[in-house]
Amino acid sequence: MSRYIEGQDRQQVTLLPECLDDFIAEDNPIRVVDAFVAELDLKALGFEGATPATTGRPSYHPAVLLKIYIYGYLNRVQSSRRLERECQRNVELMWLTGRLAPDFKTIADFRRDNGTGIRNVCRRFVTLCRELKMFTQAIVAIDGSKFKAVNSRDRNFSEGKIDRRQEQVEQSIQRYLDALETADRTQPAELEAKTARLQEKIKTLRAQMRKLDQTREQLKSEPDGQLSTTDPDSRSMISQAKGSGLVGYNVQAVVDAKHHLIVTHEVTNVGNDRAQLNAMAQAARQVMEHKRLQVFADRGYFNGLEIKACEDSGIATFVPKPMTSKAKAAGRYSKADFIYIARDDQYQCPAGQRAIHRFSRVEDDLLIHVYWSSACPKCPLKAKCTTSNYRRIRRWEHEAVLERVQQRLDLKLDAMTLRRRTVEHVFGTLKYWMGATHFLMKTLPHVRTEMSLHVLAYNLKRVISILGFDGTMRAMRMAGA
Repeated sequence: MSRYIEGQDRQQVTLLPECLDDFIAEDNPIRVVDAFVAELDLKALGFEGATPATTGRPSYHPAVLLKIYIYGYLNRVQSSRRLERECQRNVELMWLTGRLAPDFKTIADFRRDNGTGIRNVCRRFVTLCRELKMFTQAIVAIDGSKFKAVNSRDRNFSEGKIDRRQEQVEQSIQRYLDALETADRTQPAELEAKTARLQEKIKTLRAQMRKLDQTREQLKSEPDGQLSTTDPDSRSMISQAKGSGLVGYNVQAVVDAKHHLIVTHEVTNVGNDRAQLNAMAQAARQVMEHKRLQVFADRGYFNGLEIKACEDSGIATFVPKPMTSKAKAAGRYSKADFIYIARDDQYQCPAGQRAIHRFSRVEDDLLIHVYWSSACPKCPLKAKCTTSNYRRIRRWEHEAVLERVQQRLDLKLDAMTLRRRTVEHVFGTLKYWMGATHFLMKTLPHVRTEMSLHVLAYNLKRVISILGFDGTMRAMRMAGA
């Protein structure tokens, strides 16, 4: 008798074949996927083929292909070719699709052609979360992270990069020309083959130079001074996590503080976050249907106009000011050491003197008021204040809004801790699921579609974790309501 657990004989024939449903556990998450998709009105959501054609070869129902993609992104299988193989061998996908196995081209075309529908499904799931009362706190955190595109750094060009590459090519050409001249002077018989190789390398390098000249001409039509040849919408961006740049996209996400669900997201090809605060906050408020919303963001979102737009609409922001004071870095007083006296429209300096309003001017489309005190030249603290004759203090016309935000931050000492624990792990999870390649599709519209699938998969896993299988199944039946 064997001392090991024995499996069945592969040649064993059963009188009554097992039902495919017997292989799927009652609490398997794919039952949630099946129930969710079954309740969706795919035609209203914008899917092509939701109404079958009366002529021609029958097509796959959009629901089948949508289930394949949701399953794939839930299980870190994003490639259409890998999904094709999984449909042929994966029992869970066989159950989900009814043993249908579309080829990779059909699977890929569905994702490419139904971007609007896929993004609407992602929004519909977030709406379902709101209907389940999962956004009750009205507290969210906003952050952005850089994701790699299908475009290597060598295929991204700017004026500076082209200059450096042409300089390298010129140096290589000169080096080969010098070697060729040396070979011509010596002229031994064994160097004939080497001379031919050198001439071929010079020819190749000159072709590279001409191609770089053509790229420089194409670059002139790009408004931001960048050209990506593989994915034209991707841009070179600084990645703080790696200490270097990458060519990709800036993904914005708003995450609720209670359940850490992604409320809304956006994909941009702008490398910084300074213009994203108001748009993302307004989108989150619309989704959550809260008139009063608290938004936490890091220093990268600090922009006076963006903060004012949020505050004017009733959104309370918690955004720290960047530490960019050159005076403070040099050990002198910063602007924060000067107290503004609103009733007199004056500043009180650390020495107790008053800096009065001198003039106003427009800087970068902002109205700036300038203040200084006549006592500056003889002030005993001048060395700690300024190296100029007078310490000038600049104040934006809506500086009171920024001061309110700072007071709010001073009262909530754990504001940035709350932000970090709410939103940063979300990006870590998404990048872990994506693997080393991040996005597989090209151009901004298609990348947005792909990101929506990732967000849908993330939110679906979170809801199953929060509500449990039975609670989620009941919730899925509300999706079509």
